[in-house]
Amino acid sequence: MLSPWAIAKGEISACIQCHTSDSMDSRMQQLVQEWRGSWHAKNNVSCHDCHGGAVEDASMSMSHQRGFKGSPESKEIPEFCGTCHIAIKDNYLDSGHGKTFLDTGEGPSCVTCHGSHDIQQASMDIIGEQLCSQCHSYERAKEMKQALFLVESKLNTISQNLKRLKVLGIATERQEKAYFRNHAGFRTLFHSIDVDAVRAKSSDYTQSLEAIEGEISESFKQLAFRRNFSAYLFLVFIGLSIVVFLLSKSYGQKNS
Repeated sequence: MLSPWAIAKGEISACIQCHTSDSMDSRMQQLVQEWRGSWHAKNNVSCHDCHGGAVEDASMSMSHQRGFKGSPESKEIPEFCGTCHIAIKDNYLDSGHGKTFLDTGEGPSCVTCHGSHDIQQASMDIIGEQLCSQCHSYERAKEMKQALFLVESKLNTISQNLKRLKVLGIATERQEKAYFRNHAGFRTLFHSIDVDAVRAKSSDYTQSLEAIEGEISESFKQLAFRRNFSAYLFLVFIGLSIVVFLLSKSYGQKNS
């Protein structure tokens, strides 16, 4: 579900108004639709956050004086995305992917794996034979996916359980911060595409995530205890009500 605020933020921008107008060709209009369904849109990242410009003023929306960057050249993509994703960019540039890209200009960049406007939340599903085998054999990528599996599974389970606890009204702020810290760190590590480094660090992440899982488990136990105790109090109340009713009835019969 898209954030209502994110949609409102986009719809009032000169970028959206122009790109959805009839004067634009279908491909330019499609970019807006792709963005609306993206992970960026869900997290309130709009056109100007990447491309710059004045979103509130159509006459200045593409002004370089207002920071307009436009679309990056292929060689500029890592720095373009790295404006926000700094640690990931650094690991990428030190990796085989990044070095190939810098040396030849033909290696995989951010958009090769993640796309540009229809960017979705990163997951292990990105690593697949169809994508990776476009540049090299899948064997090394398969090893990386296997190395990521345990930590990725724990991250997914924790994310789902934190959502359940929030729906149930349980405070999860501390656990969420710990989760996002581990999530971001692991995502950054992956972009090194160093299988040995991922394997070496996985035990550290597993230990940290197990601590979060322990706190979540304790929250569920406390919630179950509260429910059981509430049910117990309810039964006690019903029992006392019946006793009071019977005593009142017996007392009334004696006085009649």
